Amino acid sequence: MNLGWKDIRHSPTRFGLTAVGVAFLMTAAIGMTGLYRGIVADALLIVDTIGADLWVVQGDRSGPFAESSALSSTMDRRVEGVPGVAAVRRFVQFSQQYSFEQQSRRATITGLDFPQDRGNWIHLIAGRCLASGHYEAIADESTGLAIGDHVRLGLDLYEIVGATRQMVDSGGDGLIFVSINDAVTIAQRRTSEEVLLARAAKGGQTPQAGDNSSVTQDSKISAVLVTLDSAADPAKVAAAIKLWGDAGVLSGADQRDLLLNARLWKLRIQILAFTVLILLITCIVVSLIIYTMTIEKLHQIAMLKLIGARNSVIVKMIGQQAGLIGVAGFALALLMSMVIFPLFPRRIVIDIADASMLAAVLAAICVIASGIGIARALKVNAREVLS
Repeated sequence: MNLGWKDIRHSPTRFGLTAVGVAFLMTAAIGMTGLYRGIVADALLIVDTIGADLWVVQGDRSGPFAESSALSSTMDRRVEGVPGVAAVRRFVQFSQQYSFEQQSRRATITGLDFPQDRGNWIHLIAGRCLASGHYEAIADESTGLAIGDHVRLGLDLYEIVGATRQMVDSGGDGLIFVSINDAVTIAQRRTSEEVLLARAAKGGQTPQAGDNSSVTQDSKISAVLVTLDSAADPAKVAAAIKLWGDAGVLSGADQRDLLLNARLWKLRIQILAFTVLILLITCIVVSLIIYTMTIEKLHQIAMLKLIGARNSVIVKMIGQQAGLIGVAGFALALLMSMVIFPLFPRRIVIDIADASMLAAVLAAICVIASGIGIARALKVNAREVLS
């Protein structure tokens, strides 16, 4: 006979409320870990999918994601001549405010080095890749743009020809892909006031083409993506480029390390701290509930001892109650997570390994909670039933 289940049937409301409380706490824990996984996935999205063996960035910089980076407009041609390099692509990415349907929105503009890169590595849910070097764009659905829409970026109108899903930057802003020449033009746009100030600073002279930006550089290129020959040694190619003095070289692993252990390090610690706090609260709540349920049954426990019940029967009863609360709470937490988290503005990734780890932690919490109740129950003397 399952005495734990029998006891729960006598007070189903309390059991249900306890399970719901545990479910909300575990949902929060699942959400915290899922939020971290989602932020990491978004931050590493470009690094993992763009298919670059090496990233050439500004010298003494850790760009273009962990730190700003600006390269000469001729850097791609210089890198292309290094032995072992099979292909190069220019890369630029920056945040941009734009207006659509009379609403101000924000996106991250990413330049594709057309025609070498038409966006074939981008997972499209609709539309096509870039077919023209100007005025075409691929947009993530989170930007609110759809196939056929026209949006003004900088001074020009761009037609949305492709759509993606869950392609955002580490800040959660949707990506808009345009040709790199268009991206540079958008980045170099200035207001009339800026133009007047630039002219005044140059003694009334009209700014040159390379001065169409408030940034003192001749281009907005932030990195050059390198694809190596199959027989090339990445270390030798990187060493040859670093000898120039004005360029640094990072591998894909270096970019991942900079994002995870530098830019996102504090966030990881903060999420871990909140998750541990939630689990500690869960342990306290379950322990209090099991202890209270045990206190309320001391008379019945004494009766069981009086009629000769073994201690193992009492241990099983309390352990079964804690186990049922844990199972019901975690099952409800998973159900709530699958319903609620897709509605969140940021991506929540429910990883099987993380869910399994949290289930194991909840099981340990239930064991600790039942242990507290069992310790109190075993102190009961059979003669107390007569008092």
